[in-house]
Parts: sequence; structure tokens; C-alpha cells
Amino acid sequence: MAVAEEFIEQTTAMAVEEKAKLQKHFTRFDIYFFLICTIVGVDTLGVVAAEGAQGFTWLIFLGIFFFLPYALLTAELGAAFTEEGGAYVWTRLAWGRFTAAINAVFYWFSNPIWIGATLALLTIGTVNEFFFDIGDGSALHYIVGLAYIWFSVYSAILSFGIGKWIPTIGAWCRIAVLGLFVITTIFYAIDHGLSIPSGGEFSPTYALFIALVPVLFFNYVGFELPSAAGDEMKDPQKDVPFTVLRAFVTAVLLYGLPILAVICVLPKDEITGLDGFMTSVAAVFTVYGGAADIMTKIAAIGFVLALVSSACTWLMGSDRSQAVACYDGAGPRVLGRFSAKLGTPVNVNFLSGILSTIVFVAATRLTDGSAAATFSVMIGIVLTFTTISYIVIFPALIKLRYSHPHVHRPYRIPGGMAGVWICGGLCTFWAVFASIVAIFPGFLDGELLNDAGLPEDVTRLKYTLIAGIAIGITTIAGLVFYKLGEPTRRQMVEVPLKGNEDLAGSAVSGD
Repeated sequence: MAVAEEFIEQTTAMAVEEKAKLQKHFTRFDIYFFLICTIVGVDTLGVVAAEGAQGFTWLIFLGIFFFLPYALLTAELGAAFTEEGGAYVWTRLAWGRFTAAINAVFYWFSNPIWIGATLALLTIGTVNEFFFDIGDGSALHYIVGLAYIWFSVYSAILSFGIGKWIPTIGAWCRIAVLGLFVITTIFYAIDHGLSIPSGGEFSPTYALFIALVPVLFFNYVGFELPSAAGDEMKDPQKDVPFTVLRAFVTAVLLYGLPILAVICVLPKDEITGLDGFMTSVAAVFTVYGGAADIMTKIAAIGFVLALVSSACTWLMGSDRSQAVACYDGAGPRVLGRFSAKLGTPVNVNFLSGILSTIVFVAATRLTDGSAAATFSVMIGIVLTFTTISYIVIFPALIKLRYSHPHVHRPYRIPGGMAGVWICGGLCTFWAVFASIVAIFPGFLDGELLNDAGLPEDVTRLKYTLIAGIAIGITTIAGLVFYKLGEPTRRQMVEVPLKGNEDLAGSAVSGD
């Protein structure tokens, strides 16, 4: 009896009810392309490339010292703890329902904001640049932006058996566009030569490092996202490690090669932020002569489809994680409902769409002046909330090795507990550091806080106040969610810990 009880989970009656609605559609094939779509974000390629050769240096550095241990960490946790909810379940098992409830709100909240404030505007900019003119704030501007947002929401609402094909198509679009760009760069080099940075330009500096860490960290995260649909996977114990480790190699290539190509094609002063990648595409595609315009338009279509699939995958994963938190008693009951027909958390999906719409409209209307600067800073802070949430998620690896040693782990990080501490410690360090330099720009850059790292026309006091208020409001939202989950928590039941049903059977039945 004592041994069997180790494999029992205390859950809610609502969780049992909602899990019965889930449908197993997620295969190894689907998980792999879902991961590529999640991790390889085309929206930040230009931002990293705009920093020139140093951007590539830090990309590789973080790839070795963060991305790799992160892949190993997720492979173990995703294969051992396979319940629906992914990161929420890991943090709840490690730190308890209260901590996991607040962290779940941070993990979820930044995604609809990102979609409304960044991806929708980047989509509009791409359409405006390569297809037809869209006036700022015009009716067409709103039509394109809202169509982008609500198509992404609709994709997340669809049954996973259908909706999963959107990430798959998005992954293929990434591979096709980025692969074609790299190949075309070779042709461009033959005809025009390259603007190859000198060796000294690859030398790293701390000032650029702290500017890029939040961006690179945001680039690389997402390995845990498919595990949010753990109960919808056909064989997570085998498929998660297999796909995570292979997606790691693919993602490094899909990031590294295009960024290296961009900095070798254009001088640093000609690479411009978010649209830097498509600027480089237009430049190298001139090798196609009369077909350059149509080839560039094809690449732009692929770029937009990649943006759509980014929104879709993050909504699918983060919305599921939040819905699981709610049916587990860590949020309002209404947001924990899954559709019996579709097997998706429709209420959370709609709420994400509403939040994205509000942010998109605000971003469109606030284009200049003090209000615009304040809004821009606020959005930047909110986008770090995913980063902040990993401060709780990553050390769960270490905690669960001690608190749940009895759980079967089909995949274990090499090196025993030393390997666990190295991977868990490195990942947690980067989550903490990325959060600090995002909230306190210029951190330790020649002094404790170098104001040169602040956005233009924003004082240190103003930036810090905005950051503190945004974090405070989101924490309060987490506390309110937890309070609203109290009625659900009153109805607790015992079930076997997933993957250990046989061992827990006698304790659950009372034999």
C-alpha cells in the first residue's frame, strides 16, 4: 500500500471529466513539425541579424550553453510526466498548485499580447511591402490584422486532428523559405560577391550580449509546448525525446544558416530590425532577373504563413496549459472547459483572441508621442513574461528527480544527477539573467545600470515603474485565478499517476 501510494495523484473531479473529452491525434510526425514551427520564429531573424556578426556569435553561444541543455531537460520531463498541461503539470508536481497557478498566468498571458502587438503588425508590414499598399490605421489595416489574429484563434479551436496540419504546413514553409534563401545567397555570392564581416566583428561584447539575451532566449524556447497536449499524444514516452533532440539540430540549422547568410549579404547598417530578413530576401533574389519579383512574393507568402503558424502553435500550447490549470483548480472553472466535439479549450482560445485584438487596436492607434513610448515599453515587458515563467519551470527538473524518483523515466539526461544539476542549473540561470536584463536594461554594462540601454525618450524611473506595475498586475491576476479555482479544488479525487496505472491500482481501489 505504501509503495502504491507513491503513484497516486490528487486531482479534481473536473479534471477527470474534461480529460475524457481529449482525442489522441498527436503522432511523432506531428510533434516534430509542431516543434519546428514553435521554436523557429521568423519574426526575430531580422532582429538578431541586425546586430551583425556579433548576433551570430551570441546565437551559437546560447545554442550550446542554453538550447542544448534545455532540449535534454524537456526530453526527460516530457517523457516522464506526460499528462495534459505540460509545464503547468511539472511545476505543480514540483512546487505545488498555488505557485503553478500564478506561473501559468505568466506563461499564457504573453502569447496573445505577442500575437496582437508583434506578429499581426509584422504580417501587415509584409503584405504592405510586397503585395499592396495598406495605409496606417486604414480600414484595410484593421481587416488584415484582425483576419490574422482570428484565423490563428480559429486554427487553435479546430480539432487537433485538423488543426495540427497548420503547424505542419508552417514548418514546411519555414524550411522552404529559409532553405531557398540560403541556396539563393550562394548564387548571389557567385554573381555579386558578399559583404563578409571581418573576424573582429564576430568578437563578442557584453553590451550587445545583454541586449540580445532576451531575444535569443525567446527565439529558443518552446520545446515543452507540445507536452501541453500530452494526453493527446499517441506515445509521448517515446516520441517526446525522439522529436525534441532532432528538432534541436534542425532549429540550429534553420536559425544559424539564414542569419549567417543575412550578415554576409547586407552591410550591418542596411539590416533593419523586424523586416531585416525579408529585406535580405529581396536583395538576394535579384539574381533571378525578371522572375525576381514573383520569387520574392512567393517567399513573402511563405513568410506570412510561417507567422500564422507561429501564432497557432503557441495558442494551441499555452491555451491548453492555462485550461488545464483551470480544470485542476488553479483558475476559473469556465476557462477549464474543453469542447466535447473538438477536444480543444474553446473558452481560453476566445479569451486569447480578445486580448490580442485589444492589444492590436491599441498598438495601431498609439503610433507616436509619450503614450506610444509607454505602450511600447509595456509590451516589451509583457513579452518577457514567458521568460519569467521559465524561472519556475526549469528547476522543476531537479526537484522532481528528488521528489518523484519512483516515476519511470524512459529518457534520462546523461551524467546522472550531475547532468541533471548542470542542465537544470544552466537553464534556470539563463531564464533569470534574461529576465533581469529585460526588466533592467543596461544591467552591469560598465555600471550597475547603464541608461544607454533604455529605449529612446524613456527614463529609468518610468521604465522600472512600468515593469513593476505590469508584473504586479499579472501576479494579482494569478492570485485571483487561484481564488476563483477554489470551488473546483473542493472536489478532489485520487487517480493513478499517468504511466504508472498498474502500480497505483491497488491504492486507488483501496485493496
